[in-house]
Amino acid sequence: MNCLQCNNCKENQATYYCIAKGDFVINEKYNPGEKNRSGWKKGSKNYENHRRISRKEVEV
Repeated sequence: MNCLQCNNCKENQATYYCIAKGDFVINEKYNPGEKNRSGWKKGSKNYENHRRISRKEVEV
């Protein structure tokens, strides 16, 4: 089995598809990164401004 240099194994993913093997592989070296909350939440800065702007867009 020769590597086809698809670089799927070099990405930081929990599982990836290996073309040379023709199968999915579980990455033993997977290092999960920190998850960031991208949504708006009550209590966060500028929440009210964002809410008002989005409501105006919906009404129009």
